[in-house]
Amino acid sequence: MKELIGKLKGDRGIWAFVALLSLFSFMPVFSASTNLVYVVGKGSTIGYLFKHLVHVFIGFCLIYFVHRTPYHYFKAFSWWLLPVVIGLLGFTMIQGTTIGGANASRWLQIPFVGLSFQPSAFAFIVMMIYVARYLSKIEDKEYTFKSSLIELWMPVFAIIGLILPANFSTAALMFSMVCMLVFVGRYRLQYLFTIIGMGIAALALFVLIAKAFPDNKLTSRVNTWMSRIERFSSDKPDEDDYQIEKAKIAIASGKVYGLGPGKSVQKNFLPQSSSDFIFAIIVEEYGLIGGFAIMGLYLLLFFRFLITSHKAPTMFGKLLIVGLGFPIIFQAFTNMGVAVELLPTTGQTLPLISSGGTSIWMTCIAVGIILSVTKKEEEIAQIEAEAKLRDEALQRIIDREVSLEAEKVNDDIEEIIQKVQKEEKTGNYSIEDHTDNPMNAVLDKD
Repeated sequence: MKELIGKLKGDRGIWAFVALLSLFSFMPVFSASTNLVYVVGKGSTIGYLFKHLVHVFIGFCLIYFVHRTPYHYFKAFSWWLLPVVIGLLGFTMIQGTTIGGANASRWLQIPFVGLSFQPSAFAFIVMMIYVARYLSKIEDKEYTFKSSLIELWMPVFAIIGLILPANFSTAALMFSMVCMLVFVGRYRLQYLFTIIGMGIAALALFVLIAKAFPDNKLTSRVNTWMSRIERFSSDKPDEDDYQIEKAKIAIASGKVYGLGPGKSVQKNFLPQSSSDFIFAIIVEEYGLIGGFAIMGLYLLLFFRFLITSHKAPTMFGKLLIVGLGFPIIFQAFTNMGVAVELLPTTGQTLPLISSGGTSIWMTCIAVGIILSVTKKEEEIAQIEAEAKLRDEALQRIIDREVSLEAEKVNDDIEEIIQKVQKEEKTGNYSIEDHTDNPMNAVLDKD
């Protein structure tokens, strides 16, 4: 165990808080999975717990392998992966399914393995790295609004535009986080305000098109957004959403100390109790103490992001931590705000706690990139030394194989020479010509 922990590089505080949140997730997920077992009628609670364990294990493997990669490599990765994620989002939107007449094209099925994932989560990471790359490139350089519009905002709008029809909350979160990142990256404020105005105008145009063509699959989710906003803004209690009602009952039932682990009642009635509304189940079972403890862990993680971003050696590293770390905290508090009805229903999960492979894995990749930035110089030197030793060992193996092949060739040549010499001694082989001269018949006439 000590040997494994010794191989973990980067900020130990981030490692600790991520591990604590992941470990805490098992009990709420195990408890809330009864909704899927007894209401939906799928699987068993032990099966869902094991599935969550596998997701978390794969997530920490991703953290480990990603954090060993030098973070400046991600500059090139973002450039090459940008057209890939745009293609994936377009394909997902086209082949998306329809549920009750509404567009639900958020998931992409992976062939042959039977798994599905949300390309929007992966696209978010690639997009934030790309934005950080652009902002670090124009640092202390002159640029125009036109050049930034083409290089920076066109890819951003392409990605958000492909996500918007199926998932407004994710698209809004992505746009707000990009605006936050460019503000931190000292992008000109007049340009930023212009972009925000363009974004609002584009959203208004999309809503108008949806109202004009209500039967179109790509715009069918607009009515869902509008109804959620209307329910949230209404003061009439009988118009509250069913999920919010059950979440508030769960939170009220928990009081200060909670009902106890696994003793939630509303988990059997609250849809998405193991993912979108898991915070309500946590408060019901662990009380306000458990709820504030979770909030405290996210705040401590946020403070570690602030400290490590300040200590980052390059502008690109600072922007990576801000662009990938802050959205994790923002998403967490958005999820909590929905559960206590401070925000309308969004469908955002609680990072590192909610069940779901895509959410856990993408969050772990983001954490791995952040940890790659926080590695100390001596840790980087150690990793480079280990890589050098591996290269030297590989070179020795190659040299040994080449030497063996050369010896084998020399042995074959020596064997051929010995065979020729032996044939010469026995008379079986000679270069002397013993055949008759064909001109003898002519010469004998004289």
